[in-house]
Amino acid sequence: MTTMQPAHRAQSTSLMSITPRPDAVMLRGQGSWLWDEAGRRYLDFIQGWAVNCLGHAPEVVRHALTTQAGLLLSPSPAFHNRPQLDVAARLCAVSGLDRVFLCNSGAEANEGAIKLARKWGRQQRGGAHEIITFTGAFHGRTLATMAASDKPGWDTLFAPAVEGFRRVEFGDLAAVEAAIGPDTAAVMLEPVQGEAGVITPPVGFLPGLRKLTQERGVLLILDEIQTGMGRTGPLFAKRHWNIAPDIMTLGKSIGAGVPLAALLARESVSCFEPGDQGGTFNGNPLMAAVGLAVLETLMDARFSEHAEQVSASLIERLEGLASRIPGASVRGLGHLLALCLPTPCASEVAARCFESGLLINAPRPDVLRFMPALSASQSEVEEMLSILEPIALERIDA
Repeated sequence: MTTMQPAHRAQSTSLMSITPRPDAVMLRGQGSWLWDEAGRRYLDFIQGWAVNCLGHAPEVVRHALTTQAGLLLSPSPAFHNRPQLDVAARLCAVSGLDRVFLCNSGAEANEGAIKLARKWGRQQRGGAHEIITFTGAFHGRTLATMAASDKPGWDTLFAPAVEGFRRVEFGDLAAVEAAIGPDTAAVMLEPVQGEAGVITPPVGFLPGLRKLTQERGVLLILDEIQTGMGRTGPLFAKRHWNIAPDIMTLGKSIGAGVPLAALLARESVSCFEPGDQGGTFNGNPLMAAVGLAVLETLMDARFSEHAEQVSASLIERLEGLASRIPGASVRGLGHLLALCLPTPCASEVAARCFESGLLINAPRPDVLRFMPALSASQSEVEEMLSILEPIALERIDA
């Protein structure tokens, strides 16, 4: 006879073990809040790792899904569909790029960017295939994007690693210049490194990198999976530095919780031909309809103004907390922020916050990361700090 376990306890024996998870089973969400099956409520300042830009279960996403679900789910990638065409045209219009390939995840978009750069290098740069990436980089979990990333142990985890990547120090323009050679096809980076602990580039680095890549005739690929779609303030982080990449990738927030990503490129770089790239669900109308609705919401001036005000308040409140902790500091932009602690206690602080009903992230031993919904309210910022502050101060003083 089988004994049923309480509904609020996770039944994890059937799942592959890919990440440590608490026993809580999340049941529903609304805005900045999550509820588990036991009825416990959590203030969510992770939002699916910067995915839910409009919070949990936003009306605009629900409406797009239900409306499109009554029309067409997937006619196959062999045919056009209207949401696919519309969101692609809109992305081109707002990004300044010319071509779009819609897909399902950021890793898939970055994989496509690597393929595109290598084919371009073969056609336009005498067979060049090497891509320069950076210390601290995170580009995904496919074999190629893992090789492009800088996570300890990833070079041997699924060996042999994909070749063709050369890593230099993030922010070191001279190192990039020295690394560019006849085999170099592109330079690939995140404008702000999220998984590395919200690392912003040195002043002048990104404009200098754009100038350098143009002078040396290699492509610049911006991975805006985490920084794009309003996460750092403007719609794309590249606007902070007024640069125009040759290739850009988007993911996470573009779907506001549904699996959607995009690879964008200039016309002269868009060298894929039929059969080079594809995917069973890529560009399906259900996800594309959501992407269009999300994009229109993010571009609404009132929404942007609200997000800017709340972000400024969040930065101010975090800096206030940091001022009470000797050696602490705040870094980041917009709604992608980090509280840097003087001791490696971030995981413990995040765990204790979870016990108190607050979800934050510790990407590094001494770094807490904050990725709230762009729709989060001022009162939710205050509530977050009311939970975090005593826990952080107590742990630092211990």
